[in-house]
Amino acid sequence: MPQPAPKGRRTKNDPRARRRTEAPRHIVVSDRAGLPYSKGLMASSIMATGISPSRAYQVAERIERELLEAERYEITRAELREISADVISDMIGERYADTYRKWQTVEELDLPLIILIGGATGVGKSTIATQLAARLGITRIISTDAIREVMRSLFSEQIMPTLHVSSFEAAQALRHPIPRSADPVVVGFEEQVRAVSVGVQALIERSVIEGTDLILEGAHLVPGYVGGAWEDKAVYVPLLITVEDEDLHRSHFFLRAQDTKLRNVDRYLTAFADIRKVQKYIRSLALQSGVPVIPSYSLDATLATVIDRVVSAAVERVNNGSGRPEKEASG
Repeated sequence: MPQPAPKGRRTKNDPRARRRTEAPRHIVVSDRAGLPYSKGLMASSIMATGISPSRAYQVAERIERELLEAERYEITRAELREISADVISDMIGERYADTYRKWQTVEELDLPLIILIGGATGVGKSTIATQLAARLGITRIISTDAIREVMRSLFSEQIMPTLHVSSFEAAQALRHPIPRSADPVVVGFEEQVRAVSVGVQALIERSVIEGTDLILEGAHLVPGYVGGAWEDKAVYVPLLITVEDEDLHRSHFFLRAQDTKLRNVDRYLTAFADIRKVQKYIRSLALQSGVPVIPSYSLDATLATVIDRVVSAAVERVNNGSGRPEKEASG
C-alpha cells in the first residue's frame, strides 16, 4: 500500500510540482529577430523620459510581470511599447508615458543625435552631460577641455597663447592691443573659443558622417561659433546651462574641491567675477540666437528640463524634418 506524501510536499505526479520544475518561459520580441525581453534594456529606454534608474527598473520588472501573468510569451515591438506606456502612466504618470511614446518615435530616425551643452565654468555641465548620456544610452561624450588639450599639443604657447590658459583667464594671454571699450576677459575668451571651435566642428562632422550620437560639453560651446550643412543631417540640440544665483554658483566650486583634490578652489574664487562675466556674455549670445537657456538649481530638475528639450527637438525633427530646435528665448 503506497504511503501518503509527507504534508507540505508534492508528489512527482502533482501538476503544481511539475510546473515548478519546468524551465521558466521567456518573452520574445518577435519583430526583433526573436530577441528576448530584457529588463535592463527596457529600463534604459524608460530612463530617456527622465525617470530615475531605480524607478525605471521597477517599471521594467512590472512590465515583465504583467506579460508573464497574461502568458504573453511572444509580443511585437509596437505592442510592447503600448503596454510599457500604460505601465509608465499607471506607476509614474501620463506625462512620462507621453514622453516615452515620443522618444520611441524619435529612435526610429536614422539620424545621429548631436547635443551641445554649453555654460561657464562651474555650472555643472560635465555632471549633466554624464547623466544625460546614461539616460539616453549615448556612449560618446567629449569635453571641449579635452579638445583644447589636444590642440595645445599641436600649437605651442608662442603660436597660440590663449589655448594654454583656462577660459576665464584668457585675457592674461592676449598679445595684441584691444579697443578701450572692449572687455579683455571677453576678448580673450572669444579668441580661445574661435580656436577650440575648429576642433569642435571637426568632431561633430565626423560623428555625422559616421551616424554616431554625440554629447559635447564645455565653456567653448558658444552660439554662433559652431554650425554648418551638417545640421540638416542630424538632430541638433544646442543648450546653455546657467546658474543665476551667485552664491549657489560659488558653492559649486567648494563641492568640486571636495570631490577631487586636484582642484584649487581659491583659483576659481579669485576669478569668480570673470567667470560670471563669461556667463553673462554667453547667455546674451544664446538669447540672441534662440538657443535654450536652462537655469540650474538642482541636478534632478535641470536634467529633467534638458531631457524635455532634447525630446522636443527630436520630435520636431520627426514632425517637420528640421534638424534644429525651433528658435526661442527663455530665461
